Formats: sequence, structure tokens, C-alpha cells
Amino acid sequence: MSSNTDTKLNPAEEQAAAAEPRLVKTETELATNPIGDEKTEKPKEAEAEKSSYTEIASNAASSATSAVKDNVFSMFGGGAKKEKKEEPEDDADEPSGSSKKKDADNEDEAPDSPEVEFQPVVHLTEKVETKTNEELEEQTFKMRAKLFRFDRESREWKERGTGDVRLLKHKENGKTRLVMRRDKTLKVCANHYVVPAMKLSPNVGSDRSWVWNATADVSEGEPEAQTLAIRFANSENANSFKEAFIKAQQENEALFGNSDE
Repeated sequence: MSSNTDTKLNPAEEQAAAAEPRLVKTETELATNPIGDEKTEKPKEAEAEKSSYTEIASNAASSATSAVKDNVFSMFGGGAKKEKKEEPEDDADEPSGSSKKKDADNEDEAPDSPEVEFQPVVHLTEKVETKTNEELEEQTFKMRAKLFRFDRESREWKERGTGDVRLLKHKENGKTRLVMRRDKTLKVCANHYVVPAMKLSPNVGSDRSWVWNATADVSEGEPEAQTLAIRFANSENANSFKEAFIKAQQENEALFGNSDE
């Protein structure tokens, strides 16, 4: 046989020869660096930590971006739909909202207080009658009018009051007097006998007013001479007053004449 045939290895020997350098290399590395090379392991750990931090930062950025979008969209009515909470259905026996409100109002109302009756301290058993000195007189004339008084100091007419002017005839002596009271207050603003010396004169420029002089008007308490003027709503009322006034003068003329004798 030739020399080529003697040096050729079989397949099993070839595989063993190829694995031997690898084993030698591995054993050499363990002998020189038994706990592992820090230079080779640390970069791997740093790279792993770096990749984990990158993932965390990217996740936080994506969540912040989505939150900002939701806020922006929600400002203008957009964004993710809010889940509607399902409310439990009211039982059939449970009162409605309006009934609940009424029940609450009824509970807030104060309880009815018992009726309290107050008895008067003073009992008015007697009726007090107010006398106007007109009880013994009968009314022969009544008409609504406005009365004026002439002020001698200021030389002008001043209003005395508005009310009903009346002619009252005494039931016993038959004398007639003129009485006028103000509305509401019923204060006397004219009170004197209708004597024959009085003379009704028409007011200048008016057919519904009269002027006369009263020598003893007692409306203020003491007899006082007054120049009075009276004005009616129309000329018909003024003429009716004049007729009744003159008739009272005629009746009083005989009565005052007899009293003087």
C-alpha cells in the first residue's frame, strides 16, 4: 500500500480531531478567566438595562400622548366615549322622584299647632254714643260743594274744605242753620244761622258759586265774622242751594223777629 493510504484517518477520528481544538480553547478561557470576563458581560447587562429603560420611556410617552389627545378631544366634544353607568331600575313599590320630593316636603313642614284663643282683657259692655248736636234737627237740604274763606290780611281766597253743605232745622224752635263738614275728617268748616240780613251774591265770572257775609260763624269755636264763598259742580246745584237758602231766611225772619220782641 502507498503512503497516502497509511496517513488517511477514518471519519470518527476526523470528528474527534475537530472537536479537540474547541475543547482546548474553552479550557484555556476557563483557566485564564474562571469567573467570566467582566468586559464581555457588563456591556450585555448595560445593553439589556438600556433596552428596558427605552421601552419604559416609550410606553410613558405613548400613554401621555393618548391622554393629551383625549383631553383635547374632550374639550370639543370628542374623545373616547364615556361608559354610562347603568342605574338599577326602581322597584315598582318604590315612589317616583316627584313623590319622594313631596314626601320630603311633608316631612319638613311644621306640625299643626293647636288653636289658641285669646280672651279680651277689657269688655266694652256699654256703647258710647258720639253727639254732634244735630240729634234734634232735621235736614232740609244737602249738596256737595267746596267752601272758601276770604283772608283779609293776605287779601285772597283760601279753601276751607270740601264736603256736604246742609241746612238743618231745629225740631223745637224751628230755626235753620247752615252746617258744612270736611270729607273724611268731618271737621266743621261752616256753622251759622241763616239770618235775613245775609245776601247771596253771584261770584264774578261764575254761575255756579255764591258769596255772602256771616256775622257770627262759630266753626272755629268762637263767633267770628267771615266772608264765605261756595262753589258747586254746576249751575243747577247752585240755583237749588239759593232757593233753599232764601226759604230758610224767610222762615227765620219771623222767628228771630219774635225773639227780639
